Amino acid sequence: MATPVNKTAHSFDKTRLETLLNRRFFYAPAFEIYGGVAGLYDYGPPGSSLQSNIIAEWRKHFIVEEGMLELDTTVMTPAPVFETSGHVARFADWMVKDLKTGEVLRADHLVKNVLEARLAGDKEARGLAAQPQKEDDKKKKRKDKSKPTAVQLPDEVVAEYENILAQLDNFSGPELGELCTKHKITNPDTDNEVSEPQQFNLMFASSIGPTGQHPGFLRPETAQGHFLNFSRLLDFNNGRVPFASAQIGRSFRNEISPRAGLLRVREFTMAEIEHYVDPADKNHERFAEVRNVVLDLLDRHTQAAGSTRVRPLSVGEAVDQGIIANETLGYFLARIYLFLVKIGINPRRLRFRQHMGNEMAHYATDCWDAEIENSTGWTECVGCADRAAYDLTVHSNKTGHPLVVRQALKEPVVTEKETAEFNKKVLGRTFGKDAGTIQTIVNDMDEAALLRLKGELAQGTATITSSDGREFTLAPDLLTIERKTFKQSIREFTPNVIEPSFGLGRILYTLLEHSFWSREEDVERGVLSLPAVVAPTKVLIVPLSAKEEFNPLIREVSSKLRQAGVFSRVDDSNTSIGRRYARNDELGTPYGLTIDFASIQNRTVTLRERDTTGQLIGSIEEVIATVTELVDGSIDWAEACRRLPAYDGTQAV
Repeated sequence: MATPVNKTAHSFDKTRLETLLNRRFFYAPAFEIYGGVAGLYDYGPPGSSLQSNIIAEWRKHFIVEEGMLELDTTVMTPAPVFETSGHVARFADWMVKDLKTGEVLRADHLVKNVLEARLAGDKEARGLAAQPQKEDDKKKKRKDKSKPTAVQLPDEVVAEYENILAQLDNFSGPELGELCTKHKITNPDTDNEVSEPQQFNLMFASSIGPTGQHPGFLRPETAQGHFLNFSRLLDFNNGRVPFASAQIGRSFRNEISPRAGLLRVREFTMAEIEHYVDPADKNHERFAEVRNVVLDLLDRHTQAAGSTRVRPLSVGEAVDQGIIANETLGYFLARIYLFLVKIGINPRRLRFRQHMGNEMAHYATDCWDAEIENSTGWTECVGCADRAAYDLTVHSNKTGHPLVVRQALKEPVVTEKETAEFNKKVLGRTFGKDAGTIQTIVNDMDEAALLRLKGELAQGTATITSSDGREFTLAPDLLTIERKTFKQSIREFTPNVIEPSFGLGRILYTLLEHSFWSREEDVERGVLSLPAVVAPTKVLIVPLSAKEEFNPLIREVSSKLRQAGVFSRVDDSNTSIGRRYARNDELGTPYGLTIDFASIQNRTVTLRERDTTGQLIGSIEEVIATVTELVDGSIDWAEACRRLPAYDGTQAV
């Protein structure tokens, strides 16, 4: 029977986690021996494997299950693409400068950190929060004055701060400057005043070719590569919508002050989906499958009222009530939730927050963020936006290439309307170069205007006026207006786009935080309870002895696991078996197989589970079959305990 485990005996300790991640080389600052560069990180073996496994599961969950079309487009992008998309003009954050040191800070983060520190100090002064632990003076190189100071605030100030924080993302740059002035917000490291906020474009500029005559940018997202290939994708999908394209790749953003590890970096891996849908029908054929999935929602109206209280609501109810705009958007929010929970994100620390008006991206009509709670607060890890037809429309207008769907109608649409036909020879002889202007004026008229013009021409001449105020007198011999019948069998439209966009580094880091805990009996024994589906190593093989007689069995077990598709490692170091298991608990390895002297004689091995440290015993074939099903999620540990007997610590030799 599975033994319950107390994972909350010790409070979360970020310093212990970061020490573990650094020591086991999950990731580390890039170019560290040269002093490093903020916002750039290298992943080590376990970090690389963890990210690869998250990507593999993402690909199964979305690309394979949804039948998406996968792309791999270029990172380097010519400047006209981002000029057209609006990124050159609007892909920016607000920054402020320390007026004495010149240090640059992101304005909204400065306001958030200072106000949250003041509120934490208020709680401490009221006895509502524990006294924070003192930092090791040797480690504390500089005093961070954004840390809480126990000062009680008036109740109305607390309410005002909470209201500001609830709708912080909705403030414009000038409004952030006003907040800094009104609430005396200074650089927490120096106490110096800061400048008025200025916009800073987050794209890395570059040039293409040796002469520098072709300016370009490193892409800040993969999306434009999807849109520019829309016609080819549509053709590949036999001209039908809805369909989705997907891409996993590197993106770059020149963050103003990246100080939060993997949560804010300048180079990162994204996974993005562009789901193309008929704007007249945003229902989703599989919506019924997720209709009852309950999400914690924080809508824009709640935030505007100064609250951050989430509302648990099923996706179906949220769509029915108009909180989530349409079924397709709701479907992807539910699928995002199911993916994050599957890879190990704590559902109680996951919420979906709707963007407010001022923070909405220039291309979006509605947007929700999957935010994951961690030691720094709530962090956006997935954005899900309804981009409407913005991107396809602007690129089509700029290039003249129609990025549209031509859809055969089941039943032709028959319409009647007034139609003008010009006698072009007479028109050209009479008006010369103004003939085109006259045709444009008439062709732009609606039905009512054409009927008035028709009536005037029936009685003689008629006068029309151009946009610049010029008047033209038309005679009946210049044009005729007749009522004609039209039969439309093809509908042409620009599809709308629903875009889920995943920041994989942020997801990876929050997953590590959610998975980390210390053994109840020893706080120094850290464990990463990573689900088997994403764990870097699935099974650790631990031979009890380094004697040569163990080698054939080690090779056999390793081979059988490889054939079953289970990634394993052998730890045959000369440390104790307990120490070897503890080291791999830190790496998140969920299962261990111990090979001892009895294994050679009896062909039995023990199976250890990471969290409970419980052990089962069985034949090599039985244990490998069981661990394979554990790794692929077919059974859980409780079922494994029913299949195999518990190991009592001894085997007959």
